[in-house]
Amino acid sequence: MEVSKIKKIIEKTLNQNKAKNIVTISLRGKSSIADYMIIASGSSSRHIQSLSEIVVKKLGENGIGQFKIEGKTSKEWKLIDAIDIIVHIFHPEKRKFYDLEKMWCDPTNKKEIII
Repeated sequence: MEVSKIKKIIEKTLNQNKAKNIVTISLRGKSSIADYMIIASGSSSRHIQSLSEIVVKKLGENGIGQFKIEGKTSKEWKLIDAIDIIVHIFHPEKRKFYDLEKMWCDPTNKKEIII
């Protein structure tokens, strides 16, 4: 499946399941680890867990079987490595602490990242 379609599926899934502050960052030309990074916040540890499970389920339903999950035991952060797209789901305080948006965003083009 095309990367842009996978990205839209993930963004839509997070949005429909009430993830907060969903941000998509293009990594093209910045890193070879992935094409996109999607960052979102959950309102509680259970919400973070649920969001990660729902995203993984939706990826599977769409025939995307190659992904890895990190932070399975963490209550404040989950990472889904969907090969060309990396999804971080954070507790708001952890997200603020790591501030991945600042690290990966081009400061001259802030509007490209917010959904």
